[in-house]
Amino acid sequence: MPIFEIEQYETHIQRYRVTAKSKAKAIKKLFDGEADVIDSSQELVEVCDVLGLRADEHQDLAKELRSLGIKFDDVIPSIRSVEEVE
Repeated sequence: MPIFEIEQYETHIQRYRVTAKSKAKAIKKLFDGEADVIDSSQELVEVCDVLGLRADEHQDLAKELRSLGIKFDDVIPSIRSVEEVE
């Protein structure tokens, strides 16, 4: 039986520390790459169903998923890639 690796889009929270004179200046420093990551603070929020594989570009996969009862419109939700590895 084949083995597959699947990449799924997820939303995570990552905490940072930065010294600044205001909240806005702190955010600007974060956007500029000047904030320090707080190690091991990353937390899963949810699976991101807004992004995914375009069904029109993966028609065979979309058809098979629909035949399995998975409902979606233009995007196969949350899936970035699926590859057979063995």
